[in-house]
Amino acid sequence: MRGILISEFYESMKDELQLTLVAGKDGLRRRIRWAEINRPGLALAGYFDYFAWRRVQILGKVEITYLRSLKPELSRTRIAEILSRKVPCIIVARRYQVPRELAEGADRLKVPLFRTPLITVDLIDRVTVFLDNEFAPSVSLKGNLVEVFGEGVFLEGKSGVGKSETALGLVARGHRLITDDVVRIKLRERKYLIGSGSELTKHHMEIRGLGIINIQKLFGAVCFRKENQIDLAITLEGWDPAKEYERLGMEEDTIRILGKPVPHLTIPVRSGRDMVLMVETAALNHRLKSMGFNPARALDEELMKAMGAR
Repeated sequence: MRGILISEFYESMKDELQLTLVAGKDGLRRRIRWAEINRPGLALAGYFDYFAWRRVQILGKVEITYLRSLKPELSRTRIAEILSRKVPCIIVARRYQVPRELAEGADRLKVPLFRTPLITVDLIDRVTVFLDNEFAPSVSLKGNLVEVFGEGVFLEGKSGVGKSETALGLVARGHRLITDDVVRIKLRERKYLIGSGSELTKHHMEIRGLGIINIQKLFGAVCFRKENQIDLAITLEGWDPAKEYERLGMEEDTIRILGKPVPHLTIPVRSGRDMVLMVETAALNHRLKSMGFNPARALDEELMKAMGAR
């Protein structure tokens, strides 16, 4: 597991957590390799069996108050034992004064030591959310991700089929682009598929015949979102006269992304079809289905009633 450099964690969260690096700056190349955090109360009391040393350590009111109650020699011993276990870093909450022996030990053993004004519960929540996101299972897939009427629509298909052109048309109609060409997908909280793009190429699209365009400059800031949940996957493919395409909508197809099923449609592309309108309609129809109304099944039920009444 590659993990996250402490320096990356610090740069990403220093403003949100109002972090101050107190000691251990030579240890910023250490890595966080686990999403969970730990409050080392039992370790401070001398019980190191099952000590979760691989996790970020949080010291709140209880831990700091307990440390202050110990005799200096015992406090140094317990702190040295914790730091020697190669913990990734330590964060002291509530802007508590960091015990001198803790700061000295962190510098000596190169363990980054931070302080924040946040209360312990708030600190734990924010660090946990960040680490859960960073360690969430992820995959990168070729395609485009667009928010259409509030639905996250993942467009996939062979190169040249018109994915980017369709996405551009949707943006021009007031919908929002998340990313063009490659979609990075993460499974958050083990149930939500969240798609995003590269920080380097965000706002940009590659359109054959036009080249690279910046959609934010062309259409304004409201046409772009950093990330979005994936609600529907649509495969665009060239029209095949020999293939039988779904005509009624009774059959519901899915594809699996990171083990999670995603409703899926295959829409054939040919001259004269308005693909932007097709995707808009697909998104609206999916929203109706998610609210419990399936137009194909509703019509089927009406037909069955009419046939039974004869």
